[in-house]
Amino acid sequence: MNEKLVIGLTGMPGSGKSIIVEVAKENGYDVVVMGDEVRKEARKRGLKSTPENLGKIMLELRRTEGEKVIAKRCIPKITALKNKKIIVDGLRSLSEVKEFKKHFPKFTILAVLASPETRFKRLFNRGRSDDPKNWNVFRERDLRELNVGLGNVIALADYVIINENKVDIVKCKVKELLRKIEEKWMK
Repeated sequence: MNEKLVIGLTGMPGSGKSIIVEVAKENGYDVVVMGDEVRKEARKRGLKSTPENLGKIMLELRRTEGEKVIAKRCIPKITALKNKKIIVDGLRSLSEVKEFKKHFPKFTILAVLASPETRFKRLFNRGRSDDPKNWNVFRERDLRELNVGLGNVIALADYVIINENKVDIVKCKVKELLRKIEEKWMK
């Protein structure tokens, strides 16, 4: 049994997971990013990190190695960390949840929500190589994420943060929520 506090962070692209990660880091958490495993696979294959390439790789990995492949790749990284508080960014399916709970019995799911319009604006302005350049690519990515089970994970989250407010307000909410989760974990 592993006595680490492991929080699985979920949310649609552009919902504000990075804000939660930032607050978690400020509060002593280590971070494991599930999407880094897909980006690593893209580099290994010599492919650019475009939304299309990363989406295809994510689906192919799930098809060839099983739905919990990304979780399985992250578990050794989490276990190797000395820190007892870890946030796993990018939880997408109930299979991944089940895999994490097998290794970390107190695994907790935190979802962050924002409207599609807000999320599109954030992603468009962020301009990362895998961010959508137009609304159609954005919707395509959303549908791909929902098809792997992201909506189910969000629906079953232990805690939810709505991220439509100013950043400082959301950060305060996140800090308070992390404190609450830690108190529960300590019991």
